[in-house]
Amino acid sequence: MCSKIWTRKSTENYLSSIKKLQTALVQADAVVVGAGAGLSTSAGFVYSGERFQNNFQDFIEKYGFEDMYSGGFYPFDSLEEHWAYWSKYIYINRYEDAPKPVYTDLFTLLKEKDYFVLTTNVDHQFQKAGFDKKRLFYTQGDFGLFQCSKPCHSQTYDNEELIRKMVAQQKDMKIPSELVPYCPKCGRPMSMNLRADYTFVEEEGWYRASERYTEFIRRHEGRNILYLELGVGANTPGIIKYPFWQMTAQNEHAMYACINYGEAIAPKEIERQSICINHDIGEVIKELY
Repeated sequence: MCSKIWTRKSTENYLSSIKKLQTALVQADAVVVGAGAGLSTSAGFVYSGERFQNNFQDFIEKYGFEDMYSGGFYPFDSLEEHWAYWSKYIYINRYEDAPKPVYTDLFTLLKEKDYFVLTTNVDHQFQKAGFDKKRLFYTQGDFGLFQCSKPCHSQTYDNEELIRKMVAQQKDMKIPSELVPYCPKCGRPMSMNLRADYTFVEEEGWYRASERYTEFIRRHEGRNILYLELGVGANTPGIIKYPFWQMTAQNEHAMYACINYGEAIAPKEIERQSICINHDIGEVIKELY
C-alpha cells in the first residue's frame, strides 16, 4: 500500500504535462480508465445551480432542497411523490444527452487503444458515447435499472419506458399510482439499483463485468499500461484510486495519470511514474488530440 505522503504534480507546466500524457498514451499497450463523478461534472451533469433549479423548482419551493443529491434522500410521504422526484432525477441524468461532449471526445481519443473502463458513475454515459459495453464495469449500479427493495432476488429491470411515462404523466409533484413500480416476485416496492446500502443487487451482468476487468488487468500485468484516472474524489478511494496507485507501484513499466480539477495528486512512491493535471477534464481531453 502506498503511503499518504502525496505529491501535487499539477504544479508542473500545463503544456509539459499534456505532452507527457500524449506520449504515455502513444506508448501504452493498454489504457485502464478509472472514472469518477468529476468526469460527469465536466460533461455538464451538475446537481446544483441553474440545472437543478430549472428541473426541480416545485420541489425546491416545497422542501427547500439545495441540490438533487440531498433531495434524493428525503423521506417523501408517498411513493407517488417519491417517484415524481426520482423519475426527473433519473431522466435528466441518464436518458438526456450530456450537455458537453466530454464522453464522446474521450471515446475518440481511446477508441483505437486496448482499453477498459472502471467507473463509479451511474449515468451510463460511456455506452451512450460509443464505448464497448464489454469493456465497462459500472461498480456502483445504473440509473437505468430497478431492483427489488428487499431484495428478494438478484435481478435488475430496465426502467426507461416507465421513467419516461412517470415524467410525462406526473402532476402536482406526484405520478399516477398505477405507475408506481413493484417487485414482480414479492410485491414490495422497487428501488434503484444504486449502491447505497447492503440491499444493492450485484446481478449476473455485474459479476461478468467484474470478471472481464480482472482478466484485463491479469492479461496486461507487467506491460506498458496507463492508468488514467478521471475525476475520482476521496469518497470511495478503495475502488479506483488506491488500486491504481498500487498497480502502478508494482509495475515499473506502468504510468499513472490523474486529471482532476483541484484534486490531482499522487503518492511519493510513484512520483516518477505519475502525471497529475489540475485542470478541467474536458479541456484536457481536447488538448490531448
